[in-house]
Amino acid sequence: MKKLLVVFIGISSCMLSAQDITGDWFGALKVQGIELPLVFHFKESDTGYKGTMDSPDQKAFGIPVTTTHFISDTLKLELKNLGATYKGVLADEHITGTFTQMGNSFPLDLGREALKKEPLKRPQEPKAPFPYTRENVTFHNEKAAIDLAGTLTLPEGDGNFPAVILISGSGPQNRDEELMGHKPFLVIADYLTRHGIAVLRYDDRGVGESKGNFATATSADFATDVEAAMTYLRTRSEINTEQIGLIGHSEGGIIAPMVAADSRDVAFIVLLAGTGVRGDKLLLLQQKLIAQASGVSEEEIANSQAVNSKLFDLVVKSSSTTQLRQDIKAYALEVVKKEGEAAQIPQGMTTEAYVNKQVDQIVNPWMEYFIKYDPVTSLKQVTCPVLALNGAKDLQVAPQQNLPAIQQALEAGGNTDVTVKEFPNLNHLFQESETGNPGEYGQIEQTFSPLVLKEVTEWILQKTN
Repeated sequence: MKKLLVVFIGISSCMLSAQDITGDWFGALKVQGIELPLVFHFKESDTGYKGTMDSPDQKAFGIPVTTTHFISDTLKLELKNLGATYKGVLADEHITGTFTQMGNSFPLDLGREALKKEPLKRPQEPKAPFPYTRENVTFHNEKAAIDLAGTLTLPEGDGNFPAVILISGSGPQNRDEELMGHKPFLVIADYLTRHGIAVLRYDDRGVGESKGNFATATSADFATDVEAAMTYLRTRSEINTEQIGLIGHSEGGIIAPMVAADSRDVAFIVLLAGTGVRGDKLLLLQQKLIAQASGVSEEEIANSQAVNSKLFDLVVKSSSTTQLRQDIKAYALEVVKKEGEAAQIPQGMTTEAYVNKQVDQIVNPWMEYFIKYDPVTSLKQVTCPVLALNGAKDLQVAPQQNLPAIQQALEAGGNTDVTVKEFPNLNHLFQESETGNPGEYGQIEQTFSPLVLKEVTEWILQKTN
């Protein structure tokens, strides 16, 4: 009986000393100077622990943790949907560990207390009260059979205002083109409206309050959303229907010429970091410049350029998505086999799954269209006044590659009202920057250069007065 009692006490002591991960755990990844909060939720089940992960800043919640192992205070997680793993050691309600995704590893410590995130400093973000009217509106895109939602800002006065439609860059964007705490379209809309120009900005299809499917849309589809926005503005009595223009940022700078080429109702367009070359050429230089700014070796850059050039060439020459998927998968498998361990396949992910994830990044409607599309086609057909601006430190849409191409295409089409300007020290978001590396975007307090705001506003007023 005494022996049994000793054993029982021993087991009880072991249970008391074992630590438990049930509940919520908070941490933050630091990637290229950006802090990304993550929250893990664990609960016990009959088969062990089950978990999910949230990435609040990315509006991603309930991401399944595929595998959760917690043995001898060591926690191992796998998130197959993200191609990610985590390994950490628990001590005194604190987990010290490493988060690995697609071959890249980052320190990630987790604790029980929610992180106290300091509010981002965004001094340009306008605050109420506003000296103009703000109206939430919806309009219908008949071609896509969807409703889009946005905000129309109207200057003080009796109406007959010139107006602009803001067209966002790539990726799902809300009406403020919100990114890393910055709201550039809110800042632009506020400035223009204070100077007598009405502004319509809207959530991309499938984003915010807008309907539709973003994932299956291409730049050409987004152009129909802009056309619907123009149709809506022409129904508003406050708007001068002969003075409706477009301001497109990044991909929006591709879409604006598309719309202007097909409609003489566009009074003017402003291209903010718009592109002037085919998508594959743009992406290759973009990848090279960002890699150089991030300290990647020239050898690695050269290897990456060779691989991506081949991949993009397959896309450009393809006529069948099914065949393209097969061709890219075969080439990707060849590359992975050649690279061996250097391919850095995430722990727990098969070669097949890794390659399929790479294929999915290229073989999708938006990317296929973007890689193949040459904006020169539309630019040559634009006859309205054009203002094309770029930042000298833009690494995503390099000014040296795109501004001359835009100007040449417009002039080749006979457009004589073209203004092209490059601003020193500005990045892709038109912020004053040190290097232009996207990793700086969130660290910079400035949302949008006042010099560019002034340039755009004065140019529009000159064209509409």
